[in-house]
Amino acid sequence: MQTTLSLYFMSSLYIFGGFVHFVKPKIYLRIMPSAIPKPLIMVHLSGAAEIILGVGALFKETRNIALIGIILMLILFLWVHFYMLSGEKAAAGIPKIILYLRIPLQFLLMYWAYSYWI
Repeated sequence: MQTTLSLYFMSSLYIFGGFVHFVKPKIYLRIMPSAIPKPLIMVHLSGAAEIILGVGALFKETRNIALIGIILMLILFLWVHFYMLSGEKAAAGIPKIILYLRIPLQFLLMYWAYSYWI
């Protein structure tokens, strides 16, 4: 039962996070590396990906594909986390200690997703 609750919680985090990309895109635009073209479109695409992958993780038939997608997405998001360490503007006002702690958190999130592999 705990595994199921934990899976639902993990999925809900991605689904909620994906919706935030659409409701508050400025949060993500502030931390988007300048090398990424069409930043608003990319914010919306990454939000859609989070929603789709979060929902996909809930169903046994799509879980493994969704989990691979979540892990790959988290790997890609590492670029943003390292970019945020590049300077004050990129940090968007977030304290450096938090920015450093987010990097190992990404790996914990990857492991969390991997732990549901069927």
